[in-house]
Amino acid sequence: MNRQILTLFISLCAIFVIDQGIKNLFLEGFRWQGDFFSLILTYNKGVAFSMFSFLDAYLKYIQLCLVGGLGVYLLFQKEVLYQYALPIGIIAGAAFSNIYDRFLHEGVVDYFFWHYGFEFAVFNFADVMIDLGVVIILWRSWRKPNVSPK
Repeated sequence: MNRQILTLFISLCAIFVIDQGIKNLFLEGFRWQGDFFSLILTYNKGVAFSMFSFLDAYLKYIQLCLVGGLGVYLLFQKEVLYQYALPIGIIAGAAFSNIYDRFLHEGVVDYFFWHYGFEFAVFNFADVMIDLGVVIILWRSWRKPNVSPK
C-alpha cells in the first residue's frame, strides 16, 4: 500500500475515532462549567454557526454527496491526493464523524462553548480538525516552491 494512502487512511480513522470518543463522553452526561468556556451538550442541525439548518434531514445527504464528490475528484487528481494526504485524511475523518452524527442523533454533537468576553458558537473536536487540515493545506501551498514552466 502506498505510504500516502496509508497516511490518509490512518489519519482519517484516528480523527473519526477520537472525535466519536469525545462526543460519547458528552452523550453519557459529562458537563463542565468554567469562567472562560464550558463543556456542554448541544446538537447543531446546520453547518457552521447553524447555517442551512432549514435543510433539516436533507443536509446529511447533501454533505455526504459533497464529501463523496471530493473523494471522486481526488481519485482523478492523485498528485493532490498524495501531496496533501495527511490534511485530507484529517478533514475527511472529521467530516465523516460529523456526518455520522447526523445519522445517529438529531444533529452534530457539539460541546465546546466559549463565553469569555463574548459568546462564540458551540463546536467540537472535528470542527477544529477541519480548520487544522485547511491550515495545513494552505501553509503547504504557500510554502510550495515556485516552479516556472520551461
